[in-house]
Amino acid sequence: MTKLINTFLQAQPSVSTSAERYLLIYMIGVLLIVTSLVVIFFIVFQKRKNKLLLDKIRQQQAFEEELSITQTEIQEQTLKHIGWELHDNVGQLLAYASMQLNMLGAKIPEDMKSTLDLTTSTIKESLKEVRSLSKSLNNDVILNIGFEKSLTNELDRLKRMKFASAELHIKGNKRPLDNKKHEIILFRILQEFFSNSVKYSEANNLKVTLEYLDDKMIIIASDDGKGFNVETAKKGSGLINMKSRAELIDATFQMHSKPNEGVQLQIEYPLLESATLG
Repeated sequence: MTKLINTFLQAQPSVSTSAERYLLIYMIGVLLIVTSLVVIFFIVFQKRKNKLLLDKIRQQQAFEEELSITQTEIQEQTLKHIGWELHDNVGQLLAYASMQLNMLGAKIPEDMKSTLDLTTSTIKESLKEVRSLSKSLNNDVILNIGFEKSLTNELDRLKRMKFASAELHIKGNKRPLDNKKHEIILFRILQEFFSNSVKYSEANNLKVTLEYLDDKMIIIASDDGKGFNVETAKKGSGLINMKSRAELIDATFQMHSKPNEGVQLQIEYPLLESATLG
């Protein structure tokens, strides 16, 4: 600062008195102090502004996370209610219809019994499918029987309904998930994938692989359908739901597909770290 003042003074015309010289030095000092204060104020203001922005972003993220959790819980309650309705109402009606047909069998002519048997068999199969579907919609059942058994049941149901094969393969040493709610979320992601395969893929075969590693579980689900172009495909609600559910439990989500090459879903779920959903 002294060097700066001396340089400035040397560039000025001769000062007539020492008082004027000191006054000039004082004014320059005041100017430097004011400039420093302005700079410090600006820096503090920017830091404060950045902190407020970061706090706002964190609050928004926390709000969106809480909203996703709430939406997931509402969806689970809705699915559970539908499962109960299927089991208690539709299931009972089909069971009653099957019982009535059995009673009718003793009263119809022999030439109509084959038709009656076919109808009875169809109703029994429908009852079996309704009960199987109701279980896959009820998260209490999924928690009770476990993730892998629930997957096996769902693949068996899909095989009876549409596919030539629907298989589950497990690699590595099985490890239970610390957070049971995450089992439901992973199961729902795969259910959404299966649903898309049923509706759009025209596939004949489904395959799911669970690979247990030291720090994560890798889930790969694939079909052999007509596939699609991932880059140009419209991001529908199904894909968005799968991705948002994966993010909710700190899992990575990837979808791979090409026209006429089927679709592959890959999820990497961390086993050593606690995810966000409580």
